Amino acid sequence: MTATATERGYTPVRTEHTIVDLSVTGTVPEYLDGRYVRIGPNPIDGFDPETDHLFTGDGMVHGVRLRDGRAEWYRNRWVRTASVSRALGERPRAGRAHAGMEFAVNTNVLGHAGRTLALVEGGTRPYELTDELETVGACDFDGTLPGGYTAHPHRDPDTGELHAVSYFFGWGNRVQYSVLTASGRIRRIVDVEVGGSPMMHDFALTDRHVILFDLPVTFDPRLATRGMPRWLARPGRSLLSRMVGRTPIPEPVVARAAWLGSRYTSRLGVPYSWNPDYPARVGVLPRDAGSGGVRWFEIAPCFVFHQLNAYEDGDVIVVDVIRHPKMFAGGAVAGEGVAVLERWRIDPASGTVAQDVVDDRPQEFPRADERLVGRRHRYGYSVGADTGAGRELLLDVDPDVLFKHDLATGATDVHRFGPGRAAGEFVFVPASDDADEDEGVLMGYVHDLATGRSDLALIDAQTLETVGLVHLTVRVPSGFHGNWIPAAS
Repeated sequence: MTATATERGYTPVRTEHTIVDLSVTGTVPEYLDGRYVRIGPNPIDGFDPETDHLFTGDGMVHGVRLRDGRAEWYRNRWVRTASVSRALGERPRAGRAHAGMEFAVNTNVLGHAGRTLALVEGGTRPYELTDELETVGACDFDGTLPGGYTAHPHRDPDTGELHAVSYFFGWGNRVQYSVLTASGRIRRIVDVEVGGSPMMHDFALTDRHVILFDLPVTFDPRLATRGMPRWLARPGRSLLSRMVGRTPIPEPVVARAAWLGSRYTSRLGVPYSWNPDYPARVGVLPRDAGSGGVRWFEIAPCFVFHQLNAYEDGDVIVVDVIRHPKMFAGGAVAGEGVAVLERWRIDPASGTVAQDVVDDRPQEFPRADERLVGRRHRYGYSVGADTGAGRELLLDVDPDVLFKHDLATGATDVHRFGPGRAAGEFVFVPASDDADEDEGVLMGYVHDLATGRSDLALIDAQTLETVGLVHLTVRVPSGFHGNWIPAAS
């Protein structure tokens, strides 16, 4: 390993802070009125880079409130799942995560229907937070969400609805497509049959279709029972294999098995692995179709954590993705090989998918203008990542590189934050509702490895010049996804 978790910023912070009247170098544009919130793993009992999994630590949300050209506050709070509440000596919040399970809620945070929602995948419900990032409790959207949810819903810019594709190993060979209304209630659920029990971290949305990634990272009962006593591991594997093998199992049995497993495996990693025998394919489901309406297209084996955006080009569907050659192969935390930006063109007439490299430099966390979800986009943004295998790909994120891809011309511009400064995901915030596609700022946390402190960086999306730096007096650990939540949301 060429870098330690400490050097790359994954060591958890131990204290919750509320810091007001933050200092700023440069300016905070007057049109920014809201909160930038981002979440990531922050194990409450510490992190051992040699044994602990980067994806599974307790979630902590970090937020900055911007208004009237000022940075009013920074807050960081653990999401109070039951285990976190117990560790802090607090009474657990209301609501059940789902089916007796409790995964660390640590993957994404966004605003919808007046709620701030912390998200994770794999069978757990969202957790609702206050505007000040305190935990309200597990959220089932007023009783309309029957099971778990996804970490990556996508909002239709015309209707304001959130579309989601969720997965859970207890569902066997199906995933669930759902639509959450702008007022915050589930109005539509479609069960979609897939090849087994895949990890489906993300999906893509066009104005007419849902694009599914059924790829060869699948639930592995051996990993799910690792760490259990021998007397429990064998029947546990048998039960979990039946779930994946499409044998219906009553919900209380699934709940009990998940609860027992979580006691022994909570820090051993995600129970999914690379499956070379599992066919890789992309599904196209019309948004108004039933469960039998999906059409599948085979592709070369790979894995996709994140897509940038998708749209219809006549009868062809265009999807821009970050493609990993493999993922979780040989027990690796991250992938094997280089994660690159590709454009996939799905042609229903020929039944083929053309996969073309757009930029072959290692990168991840792609984002586009959210006003164009499902519509033709020109620009996309991502952060650089070093090549490597196993932990190195995550720990050696090339942190000072921010890419701006012009998908119309093929050009890519680069912003560098400087040596020893680690940048996470950056999101685009338009200057106004009718601003041009790149008229606004890119926003994200940057950690200074030398000082142990972080900034919220505001970068002009047109020029990639620094507009402002909001200085925090603390460190924001490396993490996952965040979003800008306008004050009106």
